[in-house]
Amino acid sequence: ARRLRATGLVPGILYGHGMEPVKLSISGQDLLHLFHTAGGGGTLVDLKVDGKTHLAIPREIQRDHIHGRFVHIDFLAVRRDERITLAVEVHEVGEAPGIRAGGVIEHHLREIEIECLPNDVPEVIPADISAMEIGDMLRVGDITVPQGVTFLTAADTPVISVITPAALRVEADLTLPGEEAPEAPAEEEEEEAEGAEGEAPEGEAPAEGEGGE
Repeated sequence: ARRLRATGLVPGILYGHGMEPVKLSISGQDLLHLFHTAGGGGTLVDLKVDGKTHLAIPREIQRDHIHGRFVHIDFLAVRRDERITLAVEVHEVGEAPGIRAGGVIEHHLREIEIECLPNDVPEVIPADISAMEIGDMLRVGDITVPQGVTFLTAADTPVISVITPAALRVEADLTLPGEEAPEAPAEEEEEEAEGAEGEAPEGEAPAEGEGGE
């Protein structure tokens, strides 16, 4: 694999449709072109292996996080008339009012599992956050489903929240120096006083039991 990458080729594998996995070596420049101009992850490609052409879609893509170079790539062999399942990245759309008010975005889910025909695979799944205030949560069921796509991830699964920054939450929970704890409500004080009056002094029996017969 290292020797391949040294020559500008990226190792990969093609699998699916009952075929035995086939090892591949693909030009790194061709992959850059695919992922920058054709949409990448949701793009159908024709792979020629041993003189035979296979319709495939990229699945798992590994990259060097420092230099951004491709390290390894998996392709899934598909048919245009058969539905496939895969995970597609969620992409935020719009600007949340809660962000302008000082909130921050918290991500709960980065990808949504979908099912669709190969030609209907979206590049990303747009998630509109333009109406989200601080405290709001966007769930899978709140996201518009692209045409021809079925969401397999549960509708009540959290995707994005707008929350108060942690530093502000901690500050709000702290009591400033010199401040006293809040007084108990008047009703609670009255109940405590009534309870004290109804108790007999220590060492004395209730009045009805005094004196005997």
